[in-house]
Amino acid sequence: MPAPATASPESAGMSKAAFDRIEKHLRERYIEAGRFPGAQLMVHRRGQLVHHSLQGFADIERKTPVKDDTIFRIYSMTKPITSIAFMMLVEEGRVALDEPVHKYIPEWKNLGVFQAGIWPAFLTRPPSQPMRIVDLMRHTSGLTYGFQQRGNVDAAYRELKIGEVEKAGTLQSMIAELAKIPLEFSPGEAWNYSVSTDVIGYLVGLISGKPFEQFLQERIFDPLGMKDTGFFVPAAKAHRLAACYSASPQGAMTFHATDRKGGLTLQDDPATSSFLSPPAFISGGGGLCSTAADYLTFCCALLNGGELDGVRLVGPKTLALMTSNHLPGGKTLPELSRSLFSEATYHGIGFGLGFSVTLDPAQTLIPGSPGEYAWGGAATTSFWIDPAEALIAIFMTQVLPSTAT
Repeated sequence: MPAPATASPESAGMSKAAFDRIEKHLRERYIEAGRFPGAQLMVHRRGQLVHHSLQGFADIERKTPVKDDTIFRIYSMTKPITSIAFMMLVEEGRVALDEPVHKYIPEWKNLGVFQAGIWPAFLTRPPSQPMRIVDLMRHTSGLTYGFQQRGNVDAAYRELKIGEVEKAGTLQSMIAELAKIPLEFSPGEAWNYSVSTDVIGYLVGLISGKPFEQFLQERIFDPLGMKDTGFFVPAAKAHRLAACYSASPQGAMTFHATDRKGGLTLQDDPATSSFLSPPAFISGGGGLCSTAADYLTFCCALLNGGELDGVRLVGPKTLALMTSNHLPGGKTLPELSRSLFSEATYHGIGFGLGFSVTLDPAQTLIPGSPGEYAWGGAATTSFWIDPAEALIAIFMTQVLPSTAT
């Protein structure tokens, strides 16, 4: 959908001069410096779009500028949408957060915790407690991502191509393969960014009785009018898909900070992208494409307590629960995280049910409010919502990985 008209920043208590400085910084330090191909920034406050900017190229090779309707790979910004979908089922009484995961995935009942070994021969021990649904929602499940590159468990993920952005296999095959690999730790013991939200997407389909992508379409995208959000870009919109670039000279799909040696390297050509056709693997953890305007619509529903223009996704109490810190013992990410990569800064940050949550802005050293929640995507897309200030920010570009910017 096209972006709504922009009101003056001053009408919502903000400063045009400050936004001008931000745009100058983006232009000089990132776009002209060759760190970003282009960028789109939307800021919404007190019910008004107060800043909307477009700079640079969506496709450097074809000199296509970033436009209002440019479609971006949002990767892990898919996770909050999947998490909201699951909580819709919780509100309907069809599933509970404290239920064991093996109630719905019986083949996971005897999953052990890694002790030693390499794929396919592992020595394991029983977990101290079973994995619960809440562990999937808050990434304390003991699952991982292959790109974490921490040890033998995520090496097995890479061997079996579990949770890869290239979308190998299907949701069902991922569940079957995960039954063969031990957990990295007992559920609830630590925080580790993982395929947990992909599993949540699988459970949405299983519990709702309809394909996960159909549930999202019927319950979230269509009601909210998010017409440009989906797991692939149809042919009629293919010309709007941005190119994706890598900070790696080899154009690699990497998730770790890269020492830049020159400019950007094309990683995914929009003319030949896998996102142009329906994927076999429907990734609730990172599979969606969207526009800034569509994602702003979703964020407006969240900021408004789970409802927008008569369309309710979840109730205010459910959203308050999701945006509270759920890390065991009320701890922060630095105290519990084992991840070598995630889409959150750590100090002063907790984690809710699908979002990072700011607990102490003094520790984050970034101006903000307690209760602010956010997430990002691997290609350097991000959003944050500050309920105390009635403020939403959406940022879009296409550079992998987000840690190399």
